[in-house]
This record gives sequence, C-alpha cells and structure tokens, in this order.
Amino acid sequence: MDWLKIFSALFIVAMLVFLWPRAGQMIRESRKGTIDEWLWVGLLLLGVAAFVAFLMHSMHSTVV
Repeated sequence: MDWLKIFSALFIVAMLVFLWPRAGQMIRESRKGTIDEWLWVGLLLLGVAAFVAFLMHSMHSTVV
C-alpha cells in the first residue's frame, strides 16, 4: 500500500468525522415533505430507473 492510498483513506475518514455532525443538524432542522412530494420523488426515481434499464437493454441488444 503506497502513501497516496493511506493519505486518501485518512482524508476520507477526517471528512466523515467533521461533516457528520453538520449533516445530522441539517437533517434535524430540514422541512419534512408532504406525501404528495414524496410520491413525485418516487415516480421520478422510478422513471430514471426505467430509462437506465431501457438504455442498458438497448445497448445489450446492439452488442450481441
């Protein structure tokens, strides 16, 4: 293991240590979404997943 990987791992751990409390505070103080907003988020994510699945299927069909 070289020094770059060691320093990168230490940097990632330090970022998590310093950012974790701030992220928790942001989550506690954020506005809670309504059921309609969460429904739209779910539908958008489902649409993106379907589009990605379509792209993967179409690329698989052209490669084979």
